Amino acid sequence: MSAKRGGTTYYYRDYTDDFVKSARQDETLPDGYRWIHKNIFYRLMSAALYCVALIFALIYGKLVLHIHVKNRKVLKEAGKTGCFLYGNHTQPMGDVFGPALYCFPMRMSAIASPSNLGIPIIGKLLPMLGGLFIPDSMGQMKKFMEAVQYHLEKKRCIVIYPEAHVWPWCTFIRPFQSTAFRFPVLYNVPAFCMTTTYRQRKHGRKPKIVVYIDGPFFPEPGRNKREQQTELHDRIYACMESRSRENTCEYIQYRKESSREEKALGRNILL
Repeated sequence: MSAKRGGTTYYYRDYTDDFVKSARQDETLPDGYRWIHKNIFYRLMSAALYCVALIFALIYGKLVLHIHVKNRKVLKEAGKTGCFLYGNHTQPMGDVFGPALYCFPMRMSAIASPSNLGIPIIGKLLPMLGGLFIPDSMGQMKKFMEAVQYHLEKKRCIVIYPEAHVWPWCTFIRPFQSTAFRFPVLYNVPAFCMTTTYRQRKHGRKPKIVVYIDGPFFPEPGRNKREQQTELHDRIYACMESRSRENTCEYIQYRKESSREEKALGRNILL
């Protein structure tokens, strides 16, 4: 991999560090929050906004981020059942709008943190664009799961970023838990992964983006649900990690910050 292009290094303590924070990072959902809206006017507005978002995604993706998508055709069959699409989280704006293009003609929804509601202007529109915000209490979980099933019944592609936190331009796959992989097992639908990688450009400071779509991945038959969930996680993580080797440059470098114990050990060795 070539030397960094952006001249920036971020230091992290663990993989839960936040490098991009919204205006309301600790946002929570109110008790009466609704995930499913069947009002005709709401649905018409949602459809119109989604069309606008597609146009914006096309312009922003091609002209600003220089996104190229490889193997998008594998998602074609998923339009018959709906599916889950897992990706590494490396673009604050690109990860919001990009998958709408990758999934087309399927409509996209995305499981996301309520903190995204704090994004200026866009945050308030995300529910209409398909944002499925994670509930804050067990009492809300039932309605959330009903919403997930509702979107699958509409044959939609539900996007999940299991790394949870946005690390801009990160070129490696961070470890993530298997929790998010219970959905394909529970609803018996295919899973896919999208791996965002970065390539050096001849002109321009920022790299171009190449996104790889892989799948489908199905739960392994003959195992219990927990084993299927873990096995699905392992296969998708391995695929994304393999694709991440296609990175050719680092626009932002990420380096682990040394702990006090490690620094003390280093001083002792020098002495």
